[in-house]
Amino acid sequence: MAEKETLVIASKVKAFIKDASELKVSAAVIDVLSDKVRSLCEEAIKNAKADGRKTVQEKDFK
Repeated sequence: MAEKETLVIASKVKAFIKDASELKVSAAVIDVLSDKVRSLCEEAIKNAKADGRKTVQEKDFK
């Protein structure tokens, strides 16, 4: 199986967490966040298709 693409910007996530908490971020966190984003997007795609649309909208992220 092909490697999954990263869907979040690692430097932005790391900077946000460091600025908010002074904590560091392990590399695995980026993979977990990408998986969560992927899952949210897949659900939004299903919702848009169920409504007969070809555009994913904010309301599809329920």
